[in-house]
Amino acid sequence: MQVIERREFIKQAGQASLTVGAMAMTTESTASTAGAKPLFQISLAQWSLHKSLFSKQLDNLDFPKMAQQFSIFAVEYVNQFFKDKAKDKTYLAELLKRSKDHGIENRLIMIDDEGDLGDPDKARRQQAVENHYQWVEAAKFLGCQMIRVNAESKGSYQEQQEHAADGVLKLTEFAAPNKIGIVVENHGSLSSNGKWLAGVMKLVNHWNCGTLPDFGNFDVSPTEKYDRYQGVTEMMPFAKAVSAKSHDFDDKGNEIHTDYRKMMKLVLAAKYSGFVGIEYEGEKMSEANGVRATKRLLETVHDELMKKKA
Repeated sequence: MQVIERREFIKQAGQASLTVGAMAMTTESTASTAGAKPLFQISLAQWSLHKSLFSKQLDNLDFPKMAQQFSIFAVEYVNQFFKDKAKDKTYLAELLKRSKDHGIENRLIMIDDEGDLGDPDKARRQQAVENHYQWVEAAKFLGCQMIRVNAESKGSYQEQQEHAADGVLKLTEFAAPNKIGIVVENHGSLSSNGKWLAGVMKLVNHWNCGTLPDFGNFDVSPTEKYDRYQGVTEMMPFAKAVSAKSHDFDDKGNEIHTDYRKMMKLVLAAKYSGFVGIEYEGEKMSEANGVRATKRLLETVHDELMKKKA
């Protein structure tokens, strides 16, 4: 993305929200007119604005306000943008206040860099589990429903499944009394193999644990790609959240790497009716415009599917 000043970034997002807001009302009115609730709801993953956050054009505390300007009222945080604040109740209270002030529902926190939950070394694996405890507690404080974790491991296919399942289950059991769900994303290595991750879920076998299928993260290695539609199909039976990854769009507004119509049919076929998070990661348009394009596409697909259902 071409670097832009903070003021210009906020201006672009504000302009985008006018068009997006109108389209959001169109989606809501369609569902209302049909006498049925929406097929799914839209949230905003904070990673969509990662360049602006890393460059300090946008402060983490202002993320709820930005979501509101896009007429999106549910958000997914990323711990990288407030890494040292997990136990800072003053900071978290301010973030919670701002989310409430802007009518934002805090959905989840995506957790990175806290150790490998599937580490083959039992002691390091346990330490990674415990490193996540603070984020379970932070998520609870913020009113979130879950945290997203990674299932990184080493060893054979089966060994990695067993190690990952052990770490994820231990964290899941800690989180359950706090009413915070644990969701595992396809996020590289074997976790990007849908069959492997589904196998981890079967080993964990806990009501408080599930998956977060991402439409785009299917690079198992630099030379191996997993079929994204097959992967999403395999993960959806366990899904507690969904990430609509986007990069590039054609002149008709379609994402050129992922067939959103095909993908959303797979999502809905699994009887999923929760939130679908916008996660724009492209380079050819600004972050604000990327969020807007992804939201427009999701709303268009929603309306098409709603009409077919009617």
